[in-house]
Amino acid sequence: MSRSIGLAHIIRQPDGTAVGVWGAYTLKSAFQPIFSFRDGRLLATAYEGLVRPFRDGQPVSPGIFFSSVPEVDRFHVETLARTLHLLNAGADANSGLDPEAALFVNFDPSHFTGAAAGKSALRDTQIVLKEAGIEPGRVVCEITEQETRSDETLLDFVRALKDYGHRVAVDDYGAESSDMQRIEALAPDIVKFDGEWTGRLLGSAPGIALLTDMVQAFSKRNIRTVFEGIEDGRQVELAEQCGVSMVQGFALARPQLAPTAFNEFRAAREAVRREILARPALVAERVEPEMAPPQTKAPRAGRVFGRRGA
Repeated sequence: MSRSIGLAHIIRQPDGTAVGVWGAYTLKSAFQPIFSFRDGRLLATAYEGLVRPFRDGQPVSPGIFFSSVPEVDRFHVETLARTLHLLNAGADANSGLDPEAALFVNFDPSHFTGAAAGKSALRDTQIVLKEAGIEPGRVVCEITEQETRSDETLLDFVRALKDYGHRVAVDDYGAESSDMQRIEALAPDIVKFDGEWTGRLLGSAPGIALLTDMVQAFSKRNIRTVFEGIEDGRQVELAEQCGVSMVQGFALARPQLAPTAFNEFRAAREAVRREILARPALVAERVEPEMAPPQTKAPRAGRVFGRRGA
């Protein structure tokens, strides 16, 4: 099998992480946890891969980097970004990620101008998954909010992703072309709500009622939901009231460059949990971090991980 576009631009670092090289830029992976509500606790059950560009050793805004990439190269750069994330979350990577957690990676539908683009993206993804030692079922393929140039090509591509065993998410629902028409066409497993839109709706009782109705409607269709852009503990509490499946944002965890320290954080929380379970008399006096209400737990996690970047 021939080498992928992404792997051709990868350099392995002494610590085992992969970085990408594109022109004058070095690209690194950052991962941000996505939390699920389970029995009154918030558990990190997935991670989203995010690109962090550097030039001459200094960080550069992703927006500035991507705007500098010529249109003709953007499909290849996006492929490189996915390659980075998959390798840095792979079986042999010292990523600090839970190896059982799902991994969200992005696909920009504006690149799918014809069947050749879809076949290339599928081919590269399968090559890199084999290289990384990742099972397809662990990878959630996010279809971002951009408009596609070929509805037929995008639909065929999503069908092929599902046939390979991937789950599919529609990203930034409520923004640009991520609307009900796209959801009806693609029948995703997961819908991620646009953070800015969700934040506005969480600010009023009618907005909360609307979000609750939408979450329930998706749940009836066996579609899980994610609220992005959660910025404070109150929004975490309101999101739980809406019945959303998962949450992601500043209030919960910041992205960390690979290799991350998320495993150290989990180990510390587990140590506290074991201590409390071993001393039942203290349960009424002390609140376990994982069992704390979201409004108290969320700022604590946010301080540990930091702020999400662009």
